[in-house]
Amino acid sequence: MGEILALVEARLRTALGEPDARADVTFLGTDRIEVLRFIDGDVVRYATLGMSAQPMADPTSPLADPVKGPRAELVLSVRAGLADTDQVLRPLAVLAASPQVEGLIVAPGAALDLGQPLWTGAPFSSVLVAEPGGLVEDLELDEPREPVRFLPLLPMTHNEAAWKRVRGAQELQERWLSHGTDLRDPLRTSVTLD
Repeated sequence: MGEILALVEARLRTALGEPDARADVTFLGTDRIEVLRFIDGDVVRYATLGMSAQPMADPTSPLADPVKGPRAELVLSVRAGLADTDQVLRPLAVLAASPQVEGLIVAPGAALDLGQPLWTGAPFSSVLVAEPGGLVEDLELDEPREPVRFLPLLPMTHNEAAWKRVRGAQELQERWLSHGTDLRDPLRTSVTLD
């Protein structure tokens, strides 16, 4: 477990630079989850470290495989200085612990809902899990382990989350793209939905 997390942190440092802050959260019955903060000009990125220590298990399986199964970490990017986004550290750790706590498999296209704002005053209480590979490349592990995927999180307003449930992730992403939505804006309003 420690070996995998050391490789994950090295991959994050290679892709995002040196973290300028880190925090860790431990939930009862789970492994520790760290959240690293990286500053890149006017963008701040938060990345989890610890979610990939164990593979995510199919909740319908009677026995979790300790080696095989998907592994992931979460990455959130927002514009710096517009809101107190550092309050997102605990909510991100909650999302990263959800595979251990709730038996979820976090994958692209999924919506993760916290039931509370990502930070004080945030118009978002849920996120859309986007496709990996753009910002941080997958980390290959020795067989039979699956690679660690670094999954970007796109904050969704309540209306966007409801629209996504009906229309799907692809249509929501196309709507954001066609309207030129700045998904890194921590204060943005909901995209126009019909």
